[in-house]
Amino acid sequence: MREVTQGAPDACIVGWAHSPFGKLEEPDLEALMARVARAAIEDAGISPDEVDAGFVGVFGEGFTDQGFPASLVLQSVPELRFKPVTRFENACATGSAAIHGALDFLAAGRGRFALVVGAEKMTATPGPKIGDILLSASYRKAEKDIEGGFAGVFARIAEAYFQRHGDQSDALAAIAAKNHANGVDNPWAQMRKDLGYEFCRRESEKNPYVVRPLKRTDCSLVSDGAAALVITDAETARAMGKAVRFRAAVHVQDFLPIASRDIVRFEGPREAWRRALAQAGLGAVTDLSFVETHDCFTIAELIEYEAMGLTPEGQGARAVLEGWTAKDGKLPVNRSGGLKAKGHPIGATGISMHVLTAMQLTGTAGAMQLPKAELGGVFNMGGAAVANYVSILERTG
Repeated sequence: MREVTQGAPDACIVGWAHSPFGKLEEPDLEALMARVARAAIEDAGISPDEVDAGFVGVFGEGFTDQGFPASLVLQSVPELRFKPVTRFENACATGSAAIHGALDFLAAGRGRFALVVGAEKMTATPGPKIGDILLSASYRKAEKDIEGGFAGVFARIAEAYFQRHGDQSDALAAIAAKNHANGVDNPWAQMRKDLGYEFCRRESEKNPYVVRPLKRTDCSLVSDGAAALVITDAETARAMGKAVRFRAAVHVQDFLPIASRDIVRFEGPREAWRRALAQAGLGAVTDLSFVETHDCFTIAELIEYEAMGLTPEGQGARAVLEGWTAKDGKLPVNRSGGLKAKGHPIGATGISMHVLTAMQLTGTAGAMQLPKAELGGVFNMGGAAVANYVSILERTG
């Protein structure tokens, strides 16, 4: 395999906006986009007519009968009329796919300012249909009959991990408890309640198994929400009020069928992290100040500790049980509460992770703020470790 070596993007985030996540009153995608699109432009301190292109992230099919969502952003930012605006989609990494579209646009010299908007309206869809829609991010030819939809896919991953490395139910409960405790400090989080380790560890009427060995507290939430970024080239960013630089931005795509991979190893995320750390000139993930990672299910966060190189294979439990990933640990992970507590409106998720990382790096994260925030890592994943995006961001100035 020939590896294409790329340098770090010459780009910076200079503005952002974020809606609450949860069951929102906004009736549709158009309203959710309107909540953040113009706000991000205003946050960047530019006028809407200075935006040269738009990049819109909305999940594939099913949550809305309004297809062709790219132009919906023009309803709230009419100054984008006659400018290029494109919809991006890559399962649960849809938001990061839109960001990469913007980075490519800027690298090509086609404009100075790119607006990236991600949104999803999920809660208006009936529960059983939600499960079927999400299962479209799996390989339906072989995986369509998995019990429990996508929760069942990750339950299979958890079972395989347990068979290879032993029962890790304690670690999964600790991840859930950590992220719910962190979510209390996030004003946009869908669930701002510290559930505690014991609640997350025990099966109960309020915390039943969804698909064994995953309980309700092991699964991310069905959410509505939106987030937006303004990105520009590094030279333009120098003259602006704030800027968060992309030190690395990597996308690695893997096979879709679970049967085609050693699913317990998360090889795609592992390769994405390897390339991103090299692109950023870093020796190890512990050179970062913190990480926002894709905890669609607690087993995902556990395996991601190993994929990012925080622990050896099979030892991911150590990272959470020994407090490494706590907010005061050596590498805080998901200080925002992660998808587990913050929520997971698919098209908005990757953009949200970048917004929250940018806020940490600029010291504007409020109650979530970490005392040391110089380099932040973002890992956003589509499907079961299929679409894998890693960004490494740093504050400037």
